Amino acid sequence: MLVQLQYLRAIAALMVVYFHAILQLAKVNPAVDATAFVYGETGVDIFFVLSGLVMWLTTSGRAMSPIDFARRRIKRIVPLYWLATLFSAVVALAAPSLLKSTVFDLSHLIASLFFLPWANAADPSTIAPVVVPGWTLNYEMFFYLVFALLLALPEVRRIPAMLAVFAMILIGCWLLPEMTASRFYGEPIILEFLAGVVLGWLYRQKVLLPNRWAWAALALGFAFLFINEALMGPESRFYAWGIPAIFIVYGAVSIDFSRLPFIGWLNYLGDCSYSIYITHAFTLAFLRVAADRLPIGILKQPVLFVILSLVLSSIGGALIHEITTPRRKVAVAGRPPA
Repeated sequence: MLVQLQYLRAIAALMVVYFHAILQLAKVNPAVDATAFVYGETGVDIFFVLSGLVMWLTTSGRAMSPIDFARRRIKRIVPLYWLATLFSAVVALAAPSLLKSTVFDLSHLIASLFFLPWANAADPSTIAPVVVPGWTLNYEMFFYLVFALLLALPEVRRIPAMLAVFAMILIGCWLLPEMTASRFYGEPIILEFLAGVVLGWLYRQKVLLPNRWAWAALALGFAFLFINEALMGPESRFYAWGIPAIFIVYGAVSIDFSRLPFIGWLNYLGDCSYSIYITHAFTLAFLRVAADRLPIGILKQPVLFVILSLVLSSIGGALIHEITTPRRKVAVAGRPPA
């Protein structure tokens, strides 16, 4: 596994945690206007490009059936997500005041468990599961389904076939009457997975950027991600946020990180990134409740709240990762197995 992918996973997860921590500030301390600091939502776009790249790298040149691929993805994604979803549903039923963005609704719960797009019962204008950040997993599982089916094709035909499938889905959703499914799957954000797959193909073909251009692409990608997130909203996501994410990932995989100092803690957080992403909403909810109920207002200090959000979300995600993930030796490019 390329260590830079681990680093990007960690960075993307912490970007999303930061984004949600800033949003929580308005609830923790209404007197603080943090709108100028709302960044980090674009971590999702990095995740999607990374997902496409990793799926290609882990299947290219290997005999893997669609069923084997699906079994591995389900084993990786489903248990923790189902546990978090069921826990949220129980809390929403027993103590609804603790979760501001979730209310108990049986049909919503069932749709969430099966990764189906569904209007959020707490806010029908949004399409989100019981665990709100899990909306990205609905896209991920859709991508895995398409990717798994295309594994039956010769490898040389998979990328053109994926392009054709995604194009038909987007056109079909745009032509269909507006409904939840067509609104959700008609978003061009799904093309970020395809872009990652293409980057994976380029990497396997050794079509990489020269080192100085790779560093420039990485730096410019993050710069434009930051600038575009400030200037353009999610409706412009694919090109305004997705293209910088593509530059970031392509620049990163083009750099030989084995020649650079190894950042162990960042690599480890990359391992924990999925757990951090799924569980950080609970950490932020805990901090919000603690800030409301503690007699002192120290948790309402914006900087402290954000720092605690990042640190505690990382610790919580790491603990869940250790509990739920079997220990195994992982060889990182340029490093000995852990």
